[in-house]
Amino acid sequence: MVQSKILVIDDEEFITKSLKQHLEKEGSEVYTSSTGEEGLEMFRAEAPDIVLLDLNMPGIGGIETLKSLKKLSSDVIVIIITAHGDIETAVSAIKLGAYDFVEKPFELDRMSVIVRKSMETVHLKREVNFLREEKFDAYNFNNIVGASAAMNDIIVLAKKVAESDANTILIQGESGTGKSLLARAIHYHSPRASEPFVEITCTAIPEALIESELFGHEKGAFTDAKVSKKGLFEVANGGTIYLDEIGDIKLSAQAKLLRALEEKTFKRIGGLRDVKVNVRIVATTNKKDLEGAVRDGSFRADLYYRLKVFPIFILPLRERTEDIIPLAMHHIKRFNKEFRKNVEEISPDAEKLLLDYPWFGNARELRNVVERICILEDTDVIHPEHLPAEIIDYVDTESAEGVSIDLPSEGLSLKHVEKQLIVQAIKKADNNQTRAAKLLGISRDALRYKMQKFKLL
Repeated sequence: MVQSKILVIDDEEFITKSLKQHLEKEGSEVYTSSTGEEGLEMFRAEAPDIVLLDLNMPGIGGIETLKSLKKLSSDVIVIIITAHGDIETAVSAIKLGAYDFVEKPFELDRMSVIVRKSMETVHLKREVNFLREEKFDAYNFNNIVGASAAMNDIIVLAKKVAESDANTILIQGESGTGKSLLARAIHYHSPRASEPFVEITCTAIPEALIESELFGHEKGAFTDAKVSKKGLFEVANGGTIYLDEIGDIKLSAQAKLLRALEEKTFKRIGGLRDVKVNVRIVATTNKKDLEGAVRDGSFRADLYYRLKVFPIFILPLRERTEDIIPLAMHHIKRFNKEFRKNVEEISPDAEKLLLDYPWFGNARELRNVVERICILEDTDVIHPEHLPAEIIDYVDTESAEGVSIDLPSEGLSLKHVEKQLIVQAIKKADNNQTRAAKLLGISRDALRYKMQKFKLL
């Protein structure tokens, strides 16, 4: 089995032959060339993982070849082979991106160790790139489904902000509207995508530990501080800090957070040295009135306005009904694949029920409903009977309160009125009991009981 693909560029035939023979015995696929020009052509053709490059060659020298290799692939591992006494040039090569260097004459076994170590780095880079691409796919803006103008505007704005140098972004919206997904999409589509994304749930950290978690502490700063510890701001350096539910962060930590945002520096607890970081803050909150928290003194005004440089507000799902069916179909496709189901569409009657329901849990609630249906039902079309009772039985109470019935002076039979209303509802619903029950604001079981009572079945 091939362990690695190696290119040896050296004008000494003895060295190229010896390395080729030795490394191929260890399972590597080895190519050789005697000049920088030939080596670059072979690199383009074969795309090796590792290049063993001599510094002193006729034609293009080792340093120029190294520069050209790095232009062709910034990830390529280049190990410099240098003559004794040419260490200064080898060090220059390291500064230009070479992985390591070895002096001539060298032992073949030592070169094997360096190559194996290099391949570990290659595999690690591949794994990191794979995970990065996986994250990019998972948190792609294309996964933020929305047919409404409001959602399209949010995506356009978020893309612009992601690519900008903006250091603070505030995303507001009810629970379940997709704030977390949008925060991650902003990070993974930004120049910071290769750096850490650190999530901090402000409600989950005890007040006494907030400063230590965010900014770290020095050894002996308090009773349990046995060793020095980096805070999450240091861990996230170069990347993004996602402060979930920023509205709940305690006042004691707000001043230090503001300083970190303003000056990009902070001190660990018990520390004297300023720690400098470069992070982007994406803060989210489901508080309807964060300005109200500023007015009542539970949230600092200066921190609020510092966070609100780029505000994004996600409307609740009930206020952008155009997104309900596209979002449901998006989840159906996902769960079809996950649960090996074949749901193809939603019936018109079921669509109407989904559109009429207020979705107080927003997109998260809709996803959960679709997941439950895909797990429990074996159907290619979602019908009303597949929906949970709370959706089938939902009645818009505000609309219902607007209906008035005039009682005639001679009175009437309540039993007769009830029977007539049931008959009318069944007729209006084209004999669909689920829809008829919804029109009457009762459950389907309650309707069937009344139909039996009035001998309508």
